[in-house]
Amino acid sequence: MVKRFFEKTTLEVEINSIKKEDNTLSISLKSEEPQVLIGEKGESLITVQRLLKLIIKKQLNIQDPFYVDLDINDYKKKKCLYLKELAKNAAEEVALTKKEKVLPPMPAYERRFVHMELANKPNITTESIGEEPERRIRIKPFP
Repeated sequence: MVKRFFEKTTLEVEINSIKKEDNTLSISLKSEEPQVLIGEKGESLITVQRLLKLIIKKQLNIQDPFYVDLDINDYKKKKCLYLKELAKNAAEEVALTKKEKVLPPMPAYERRFVHMELANKPNITTESIGEEPERRIRIKPFP
């Protein structure tokens, strides 16, 4: 089904792996033209992922919660490493200076990743502020 989907797009992709874990289907692809599938700030990737999810749910008649996690040329993997480092550095700065820090705007899945990454830090707290597409994370010292 995934292979057929990308064949219809006429984009050359190689499926590296497809794994099903609980209610999530993780798909890793390699492409010679990743920018077309990823788009600016990963927006096209999110759209392709959403479309794939809808098609798979309909084809397999899935009623339960179901997620597709699509990664192209390890874009998400690299982005998560970057976000992890950004979150860690910002949290350390806030803990040290006792002054809040606001991160740049991010899509929902990136904000969720940062919130989860910093959830167990005892000396800071996080919150999402603003409206889409300018929604961002504020990191504050814990009172």
